[in-house]
Amino acid sequence: MTLIPSAARSALLAQAQQRILITDGAFGTEIQQRRLTEADYAGSLGLTKDQKGNNDILALTKPDVPEAIHRAYFEAGADIAETNTFSANRISQADYGAEHLVREINLASAQLARKVADAFEAKDGRPRFVAGAIGPTNKTLSLSPDVNDPGYREIDWDFLVDVYHEQAAALVEGGADFILVETVFDTLNAKAAIMAVKQLERELGREVPLMLSMTLTDLSGRNLSGHTVEAFWYAVRHANPVTIGLNCSFGATQLRPHVRTLSAITDAMIMVYPNAGLPNELGQYDEGPDETAGYVSEWAAAGQVNVLGGCCGSTPAHIAAIARSAQGLPPRTLPELPVETRLAGLEPFIMAA
Repeated sequence: MTLIPSAARSALLAQAQQRILITDGAFGTEIQQRRLTEADYAGSLGLTKDQKGNNDILALTKPDVPEAIHRAYFEAGADIAETNTFSANRISQADYGAEHLVREINLASAQLARKVADAFEAKDGRPRFVAGAIGPTNKTLSLSPDVNDPGYREIDWDFLVDVYHEQAAALVEGGADFILVETVFDTLNAKAAIMAVKQLERELGREVPLMLSMTLTDLSGRNLSGHTVEAFWYAVRHANPVTIGLNCSFGATQLRPHVRTLSAITDAMIMVYPNAGLPNELGQYDEGPDETAGYVSEWAAAGQVNVLGGCCGSTPAHIAAIARSAQGLPPRTLPELPVETRLAGLEPFIMAA
């Protein structure tokens, strides 16, 4: 089946050839600063469980909050808005008794981000993009949650693919240009998300470009399922992601060697959005905007990145500082890897997906 190529992929690549692009920063910490009440979160949906902390549901109950955050990040210089949908999946929303609202949450969140992105693009003519954010869920396909039963899994492959498909379909319907599978702690979970998006592509008859972002769980550069950044890339490259990269867990200083490694082996664009340093004993992030920008600009100056942004603890001020620090620096050039390197080891992964 021949799929209609994505115009968004082509447009993003065209922009990325000219400059280092900027994605947005943290959503959760921005929402926390607004000190919303239970009534703000719950709205008039009639849900029986407490909703405070369910950031994703604000697209339905208090849409002015995520809309204002999107606007602040675009004003700071962002080119890409990530939807406020990190936990907007059936598994995570079940904790709030809101799993039946998954489609509505994702649809509304994507529409909000799309509206703001289009408004900024109309103002100055610079393309703005929407990445439909999909988090890893709080379940894992690779590891047992029961130390006494290593073979036990709370969910199976088919169920997780269906969970991801439901979310991705609503995000695309709402106007997302890309599906961003982020904070990947389990590579097998990411492969289930890839499968879901590939199914969606066949149903729609058009390409749905993927962005993939791994999170490290230790300084040796592995995720929870034990994959290094190299192993992660070779496990997912068959999906032809428009970007591959790292986010969360650590600040820029801890990610430096792993960014360098990933940049050297991948022929996709590199997108990195670290935390604003490491949290202090109170869980707060003390790394200021200029400090974060100084660290990530080292990657930019070394030609190692195509897209920069921030994760936990970052603010519009951080994104503005990162945008300033990257201005005028040349974007990373995508390497032309030898054919044998491009094909090595892909067959089992192609079959799996």
